[in-house]
Amino acid sequence: MKVILFGATGMVGQGVLRECLLDPEVESVLAIGRRPSGTQSPKLADFVLSDLYDFTPVAEKLTGYDACFFCLGVTSVGATEADYRRVTRDIPAAAGRVLAARNPGMTFVLVTGRGTDATGTSKTMWARVKGEAENAILALPFKGKYVFRPGVIQPLHGITSRTPSYRVLYALFSWVVPILRWLAPESMTTTERMGRAMLNVARRGYSKPVLETADINAAAAS
Repeated sequence: MKVILFGATGMVGQGVLRECLLDPEVESVLAIGRRPSGTQSPKLADFVLSDLYDFTPVAEKLTGYDACFFCLGVTSVGATEADYRRVTRDIPAAAGRVLAARNPGMTFVLVTGRGTDATGTSKTMWARVKGEAENAILALPFKGKYVFRPGVIQPLHGITSRTPSYRVLYALFSWVVPILRWLAPESMTTTERMGRAMLNVARRGYSKPVLETADINAAAAS
């Protein structure tokens, strides 16, 4: 399997990259972003782009791939709706259009989050915008197209968030994780399970296009 990965420097992306590099069935990974992934592996190639809104000039380099895992994202805190939409919806939509045209047999997995609203009726800005991103991807002619809506994600294997406030929250509430895992296992997953689930969905598909946390954990274990 040849994989394209967006957002390899983020918490989820780091976990997905780790699982891709460990998987013997993954032949290569192309990590696309505005900065290098910071990881070294014979399987990995970094593709640094300054413009993530128009992939047409580099379409030839994005041909011949089996899966795309889109983990790139930003926090909505302090962002205007227009700015948040430009990153959260417009970048995956631009990438998806080119990748679908160049790789009709590809499986595309987009990470959004628990509470995402694809109906456009939510009063919560981030939920509406993430829903727009989901709709944009699910409308494209990929062989397989899925959205992951994780709830709480536990970072493993030394992985940390790039967002300072998130790092603080994870440090402060790390003691809650064992309790939450016991009381509500369907509400949380891990960076490792996210990566395994994406790989398994790319290989075998899933019974529905929108995967909540329980589905992600089930896909990871399949």
